[in-house]
Amino acid sequence: MKRLFAFALVTAAISAWSVVSAAEDRGRDSEHRPQLMLAFGTMYGVDGPFLGEANAIRGVEGDEAPWVIRSAHGFLSSSGHLRIVVRGLVFADDPLVDPSLVGKNDEAEFRGLVSCLTESGSSVTTQNVTTQGFKATETGDSIIDAHVDLPNPCVAPIVFVLAGSEDKWFAVTGVETEEGETGAESH
Repeated sequence: MKRLFAFALVTAAISAWSVVSAAEDRGRDSEHRPQLMLAFGTMYGVDGPFLGEANAIRGVEGDEAPWVIRSAHGFLSSSGHLRIVVRGLVFADDPLVDPSLVGKNDEAEFRGLVSCLTESGSSVTTQNVTTQGFKATETGDSIIDAHVDLPNPCVAPIVFVLAGSEDKWFAVTGVETEEGETGAESH
């Protein structure tokens, strides 16, 4: 059932991208239309060894307290259109979290960040681009819908949800399956 729901979310993200892309494309020839780079239906809330700076991902530190996320889906286009629909991104029930904050978001805004590997002469470097802030509710709901200036090329993009007030991530594209779950069906 979870896989079916995740598939439906990704399908919804792709459909949303198609509608937005069609509106953006009016008057463009097919060579210059934005392409879907990444569609996702899951994100991973920061916890465990990802907390703090010790295991930063591409230079982006995790928050110092663990977070959980009920659901997230979105897309990134080649033109830099980033859309993330976030639901239930809140502090985890964990001893590191003040009990009065468990199950709540204390940030007024969330921001999106796209991390790309790109070329710098004959080297590969990381370039991160961040959106402005988007309203977030105490229950951890937000819709991030922005355009970012992607580096050229943008290889192996990773999408983060950041705090509105500091450069620390709360969620990142990824998944954590429950013990015993394989995450994929074998055929």
